[in-house]
Amino acid sequence: MMRITEIIEPSINALGFELVRVSMMGKDSNVLQIMADRADGNGSINVEDCAEISRTVSALMDVEDPISGAYHLEVSSPGIDRPLTRAKDFDVWRGFEAKVELVMAQNGRRRFSGKLDGVEDDAVALIVDGERELLPLADIAKSKLVLTDELIAHVTGKGRSDENAE
Repeated sequence: MMRITEIIEPSINALGFELVRVSMMGKDSNVLQIMADRADGNGSINVEDCAEISRTVSALMDVEDPISGAYHLEVSSPGIDRPLTRAKDFDVWRGFEAKVELVMAQNGRRRFSGKLDGVEDDAVALIVDGERELLPLADIAKSKLVLTDELIAHVTGKGRSDENAE
């Protein structure tokens, strides 16, 4: 995926977007999944944005041809319960619930769930059961936000004020 990222990231950035994740999925048919977001952080990408990214990526992939065989290109927004793929994601989403899976077990565990507390010394700080765990960034296999009412309210801007809460 590193080669594909190197090919497409500069053009995606030039369009005003930020690459969130590049992955190849599927057993029977290969799907190249590209997740992108607005570089300015102002809202999510829309269908027109996805189409623009798709046209750009398709042209680059046709020229560079880094994938042998047929594949389908899928371009999307990371969504509300987005994957956390970059160090900055763990700072940006500080205070929200996340699931983190490590490549190798730490203290007998590979899977952690808790509240993000930012990045410290190349490690993700996660509050798990009241304890602060430091999970090395280099050891993270995958991570994502957990869909909660607080996250939905934050992303949609439709949080309730204390006056309206029941």
